[in-house]
Amino acid sequence: MEYRVKMMNMETISKLLDEINDDRTVPRNIRNMVQEAKDNLNGKQELAVRINAAISLLDEVSNDSNIPTYTRTQIWNIVSMLEVMNETAKA
Repeated sequence: MEYRVKMMNMETISKLLDEINDDRTVPRNIRNMVQEAKDNLNGKQELAVRINAAISLLDEVSNDSNIPTYTRTQIWNIVSMLEVMNETAKA
């Protein structure tokens, strides 16, 4: 059951990251970093390592001065979801 919940959350996060990547109002450098975060989440490392790498990238992106306000809010929401997943991965 817990594995299924994690996979559903990962699918949701992946879709949210795709939405940002598909938004042409978001600067290319930000879209590239969002794609890199998504690639990290789909990597081969341990789940906690992948989540922490993605959180680190997304945190860096959210501090970019060129990011649209709405996109920054989306990224904060994704980071919050990842932090919850990370806590359950540690448990």
